[in-house]
Amino acid sequence: MEEISSYRDASRARLRLTLVGAARDLAIEHGWENVRMAQVARAAGVSRQTVYNEFGDRAGLAQALAVREIEQFVAQVRSQLFAHGSDVRAAGHAAILHTLQEAARNPLVRGILTTVRGGPEDLLPYLTTRSDAVLSAAVEVIREWAGTHASEVEPAAVLLAADATVRLTISHILLPPASPAESADALAEVLVRLLR
Repeated sequence: MEEISSYRDASRARLRLTLVGAARDLAIEHGWENVRMAQVARAAGVSRQTVYNEFGDRAGLAQALAVREIEQFVAQVRSQLFAHGSDVRAAGHAAILHTLQEAARNPLVRGILTTVRGGPEDLLPYLTTRSDAVLSAAVEVIREWAGTHASEVEPAAVLLAADATVRLTISHILLPPASPAESADALAEVLVRLLR
């Protein structure tokens, strides 16, 4: 019986990935505001009801899409941080620079930042007013890195440094004041000072 349940779970996970991937592709091509559940269903080769059953509504699909993008960004940030070990400035700079450059290159993020706003199912709030998912995931990866490579720093200081750095990085994605390299230099300096 466990084998059947495992197969069912794996099938559902594949379906969910397929649906979110179809939604992402459509959002890049047409803009999220123009994506309909029926289009996602057609692109994934399933019924519209299947999409509704999986996500509940368009807002649920938007959330799943945002979570997938966040997970991918966080995995890349983790890789950048850990590649530089205990060198706080190098690790912070690499992670921030990668994040800023990837956000500028990522067609979905670019679309989110340039789309017409105002609907309840927009994706922009996942970077702004409903950014708790991105904040908690990014802060956690910095805390994880610091636990391994900056264990002498008090946990409260790590939390403050991580939260401030993530919030500032998001701000630089939304309203870039300088080049990604210049922003990464400045924000890495903030991280270094907060972790002292």
